Amino acid sequence: MATGNQKENPVFCTHFGKRTGNAEELTERDRASILFLPQRQEEGMNTMPMDGLMTGYIAAELNRVLTGGRIDRITQPEKDTVILLIRAGNANQSLLLCASPNNARAHLTHLKFSNPLEPPAFCMMLRKQLLGARIESIAQKDGDRLLHVTMDTVNELGDHVKRILILEIMGRHSNLIFVDDAGKILEASRHVSPDMNRVRQIQPGLLYQAPPPQDKLLPWEADAENVEARLRECGDMALSKALGKSIMGLSALTAEEIAFRIEGRGEDRGELPRRVAELLHRLGEITDPRIEMDEETGHVTEFFAFPFLSRDLRRQKPAHSLSEAMEAYFGGRDQSDRLSQKSASMVRLLKSHVERCEKKLALQEEELAGAARMDEFRVMGDVINANLYQLHKGMSEAVLSNFYDPEGKSIRIPMDTRLTPAQNAQRYFKKYQKARNARKTAAEQKEKTLQELDFLEGALLDVDKCVGESELEEIRQEMAKAGYVKRNTSRKQMRDLPQSRPYHYRSSDGIDIFVGKNAVQNERLTQAAAPGETWLHAKNMPGSHVIIKREGEIPYQTLKEAAQLATWYSKGRHSSGVSIDYTLKRHVKKPGGSPTGFVIYTDQKTVTVTVEESEIRKITLVEG
Repeated sequence: MATGNQKENPVFCTHFGKRTGNAEELTERDRASILFLPQRQEEGMNTMPMDGLMTGYIAAELNRVLTGGRIDRITQPEKDTVILLIRAGNANQSLLLCASPNNARAHLTHLKFSNPLEPPAFCMMLRKQLLGARIESIAQKDGDRLLHVTMDTVNELGDHVKRILILEIMGRHSNLIFVDDAGKILEASRHVSPDMNRVRQIQPGLLYQAPPPQDKLLPWEADAENVEARLRECGDMALSKALGKSIMGLSALTAEEIAFRIEGRGEDRGELPRRVAELLHRLGEITDPRIEMDEETGHVTEFFAFPFLSRDLRRQKPAHSLSEAMEAYFGGRDQSDRLSQKSASMVRLLKSHVERCEKKLALQEEELAGAARMDEFRVMGDVINANLYQLHKGMSEAVLSNFYDPEGKSIRIPMDTRLTPAQNAQRYFKKYQKARNARKTAAEQKEKTLQELDFLEGALLDVDKCVGESELEEIRQEMAKAGYVKRNTSRKQMRDLPQSRPYHYRSSDGIDIFVGKNAVQNERLTQAAAPGETWLHAKNMPGSHVIIKREGEIPYQTLKEAAQLATWYSKGRHSSGVSIDYTLKRHVKKPGGSPTGFVIYTDQKTVTVTVEESEIRKITLVEG
C-alpha cells in the first residue's frame, strides 16, 4: 500500500482556484476556448452519482479546509457513517464519511445526528487512535472513488505515527477502512470474509489492498495522442459513451456533459482528441458548485461541481461550496432511505395485523348476519307451543297460523321427526337464545376489531408521515404499549433521540398551522393548544390533529388551507369529498383511559374537501 509516495492527481487533489461565477456569466476566455454554449439538448434520465470526478473535487475542497485541523470528537451515528469534529482555521468543522450502499459520500455537514448510547467497536477504535490527531491531507487516489484521510497522531509510546481512514465509494460494496502507516487494517465498518470475497478480504490484521485498477486513462495524463488511441478503440461509439469507457472517473452524466461541450463547437472531428484532453486538464479551473432544483416540488434533484451546460441552467442554483450542494442533495435522501429501511419491518407487521383484523371482521359480520334470524326462531317456538294440541311426534314440518303476522298468514316450520312437538319448540327457543348471545358477543367483538383496525391503519398512516427517527420511535413505543412489538430494553439499541416536532405550516394570511405526524404528536399538540384555538380532524377516519394557532375569528383562506392539510394527512388523502370537522379546542376532550391521541369533541362544524398535492405545496412549510 502506498502511503505518501504515490503520484497525486495535480488537478483533482489540489486547490482548484477561483470560481468562475454563474454559468450565465462565463468569461469570454472560457466561451472562446472550452465553454462554448451550444443549443441545449433534451435532458436524459441519467443521474449524478459520486463518480471519480466528483470525488476529486470534494477531496480538493476538504483538503483545503481541513488540512492541519485537530480531531476533537468522533461519533458513529450509523454502522456505515462516521463524523469527525475537527478544529481547523479557528472554526469547528464536521466531516461526514458515509459508506452507505445508496448514498456513500464525504463532505462537511451542519446536520445534527443522534448517536447510540453505546458507541460501536469501530467508533471506539477511532477514538482511541485519533482523538487529538492532526489532518495531514485528504486526497483522492488514482482518479477512482477512493478517499484517503491521512492523519498524524501519537501512539502509546509517544511517537508520531500515520493513520489513514479510507472511504471506498463502491455502491453496495462501499466501506470505511482504518489502516496504520504500514497498510495493516486496524478496523473496518464492514468486514469482508473469504466466503464473501475470495480475492479481497477486509479484516483486522490483514494488509489493505486497494480495489483492482481499471483499464482507463487518468484525466491528468490525457493528451491528444492517447485520447485519440482510446477513441479509435471505441470505433463508431457515441463520444459520450466512448469517454465513459475510456476515461477514469466519469459517470454517464459527466461524460455526456464533456461530450456536449466539445461537440457543440461543430469543429472537425479530428480536433476531438485535443479538445477532450484540453478540457480534462482544465476542469478544475471551472469549479462552481450547483444544485439542480425541481421547480414544481422544490426538491434538489442533482448536484454539480460546475454548471452543466447540457442541462437547464435556469434550474441550477449556486451553492457556497460543494459540501453544501452535496448536503442539500444527500441529506434528505439518505435520511429517507434509512427511515424506509428501518420502517420496512414495522410496515410489514402492521399490514399483517390489518389483514388479520379484516378477516376477523368478515367472520364477525357473517356471524351477525346469521344472528339476524333469532326473532324468527323465537316466533317458531311460540307458534309451536300455541298449537301443541294439533301436532304429534314424527311430523317433518308444520304449517300453522302465525299470530305475530298482522295479516295472520301461515308459517311453515321445519320439525325434527325424532322429537315431540314440545321438544321442537324448546329446540327453537335454544336457537333463539344462542343467536341472541352470539349477536351480543359478535357485536362487542366487532367493535373491538374496528378499534384495533383503526389503530393499525392510523399507525400505518403515521409511518408514512415520518421524516425523522424520533417519530418512528414514538410509533414503535405505541405499538409496544399495544403489545404488537416487544419493549426495547437494550441500551445498545436505544438512542437518545430528541423529541419529535409536528409539521409547521404558515397560511397565506401568515397564521401558523401545526399538524401532528403520529398519535403521540397529536395528543401533545392538542393538549398544548389554547382553548380558543381551532382544532380540525378528518371525520370518522384516521388522520392528523391540526391546530390553527390563533384565537378568535379565522380568515376563510387560513381555514381552507388548514382543512386541506387535515385532508392530506388523513386516510382520505386520495379520496374526493372528505368531511373535515372543526371546532374550538375547548370542545375537544380526552376520555380517561383512552388510547394515545384519542379524543371526543362537540360543537363542531363540517366542511367537505378534495385536495391535490399541488395545493399542499403552495402552503408554506416552515418546518417539516
